[in-house]
Amino acid sequence: MKARPFLAFVLAAVLLLLSLAAAGWWLVLQRSPLQLQHQPLVSPRAARFVPRQAPLSLYLLTDGQRPEGYARAVAPGRQRRQAADAVAGLRDGAFAAAGLDYPAELASWLGPELGLALLANEPGGAADGWLLSLRSRDADGARRFLQRFWQTRSLAGTDLQISSYRGMGLISGRGALVGTTPVPIATALVNDDLVLIASGRGVLEQALDVSQIDELNQAASPSFQQALGRLGKGAVLLTAQAEVLGSWLGMPAQLTGAGAVQELVASLRPDGRSLALEALLRLAPGAASPPPAPTAAAGDGGLALLAALQGQSDSLALVQQPSLWPELWQPLLAAVLRVGEGGGDGLFPALVAAADPGPLLWSAGSQGWLLGTAVDQPDPASLEQGLAAQGLTAAPLPVEGDASVMVWTRLEAPTAGRRIGREEGAVLQASLAGARASQGQLAWWGQNLAVLQEQRESRQTPRLRLAQLAALDQPQASLQWAMAAGPAQALLQRWSTWQLLSGLAGRPLAPAVQGLSLSLEPGDSNSESNSRTVHLSARVGFG
Repeated sequence: MKARPFLAFVLAAVLLLLSLAAAGWWLVLQRSPLQLQHQPLVSPRAARFVPRQAPLSLYLLTDGQRPEGYARAVAPGRQRRQAADAVAGLRDGAFAAAGLDYPAELASWLGPELGLALLANEPGGAADGWLLSLRSRDADGARRFLQRFWQTRSLAGTDLQISSYRGMGLISGRGALVGTTPVPIATALVNDDLVLIASGRGVLEQALDVSQIDELNQAASPSFQQALGRLGKGAVLLTAQAEVLGSWLGMPAQLTGAGAVQELVASLRPDGRSLALEALLRLAPGAASPPPAPTAAAGDGGLALLAALQGQSDSLALVQQPSLWPELWQPLLAAVLRVGEGGGDGLFPALVAAADPGPLLWSAGSQGWLLGTAVDQPDPASLEQGLAAQGLTAAPLPVEGDASVMVWTRLEAPTAGRRIGREEGAVLQASLAGARASQGQLAWWGQNLAVLQEQRESRQTPRLRLAQLAALDQPQASLQWAMAAGPAQALLQRWSTWQLLSGLAGRPLAPAVQGLSLSLEPGDSNSESNSRTVHLSARVGFG
């Protein structure tokens, strides 16, 4: 009987220790940089000071240290310092562009939220002002920062003006931020922990005005809150209006003109060694979106094409209903199929896509490009007129083990410096523009016979590209596209926003990219505004 109290005491002690260990482990996980992968997307406090029609707003929903720690935690052992330095360089460069020294002025007090907004005097007008919001992790950090901020600039010759507006103290002056020429600056401290820095007193007063009127500020916008709910997670939140989609985000002109994309709301979060982007694009009233999700039969057709694909692939795309893509989105489809490259031969994939009700599989590798379709869609006879207009002639070609190969050739003169045949009159040569072979219920269209042979004889699938598409988790998307390191780096280096980020980091960022994938699908329609949304998902993989 005496043993029972002792055993109960031991059991209680063990349970207490286990509870303390679990609680400690939970706290460690909550503070771990890896929690950025699961960061919920919440409405930033600073959004209350941003007008709804602000051309651009960008919010980082964490502090400045955690992204650096995350990069160090997920990078391979030998690359941890390099990865952390790259993220730290991008962070410090971004603050330096805003005239702030992160290590000296911000690192000791900056809390888990910062924001930047570009403002315009008139809706749809050019951005002519900016607002920076910095949140302190404690009550004294923000106040100490403002004291040092204005003390430093006062010593540099800035004339300070202290006033009150809507019950808040404002400090303004014309002085120099770090390393910049003198510009108007105004600051305010909200609730002792939120610092607002603006490009002039008028901009700051506008921000304080909209914070008092829900109908004007971003935080109370129903569409903004709805977008946050749909996106779900993210460490970075971005909103952009039509007027900056081209100049600041490098979106193609076809999508930023009148009657195209009106607004973008996007979230960015780390996921392992990848960055995952989710974006909602709101189209202008009446603007056409990509074709909707296919029927079950068409979806099964796409899966059949992916399952049958063999050989190496550096760029792999699955397009639903390519013949129904509206004119607005044709430039994107052309970019996927690389239409126009290689002279007239680049038009061959375009003619097939324009006649194919889908699904259409595109693959490009060292042997050339390859298209996969249903065996009877499109019918080669339906392409005869378009191909003939390009000077292409169709002819059957006997191939051992496959009697259903058809080729399209063009007669052309040999290039300069190239020897011609010895026979007189041998001044024309036949060049191969494309070939087609059937395989059960599928048809394969290739740039040459070598790529068709690889598809027929190879026993290896492009597993890395297929894994990229699977990671998108959008099997019914209108477009799924995955690229290896080479094509991904080449595409990103041409993107103006990527060039801007590389400039802020002070180093090229593209060499670290090991892959890129994206998907596009139409979203919900809004009957009140007669507009639709398009859902974009993208993942950038790093080494």
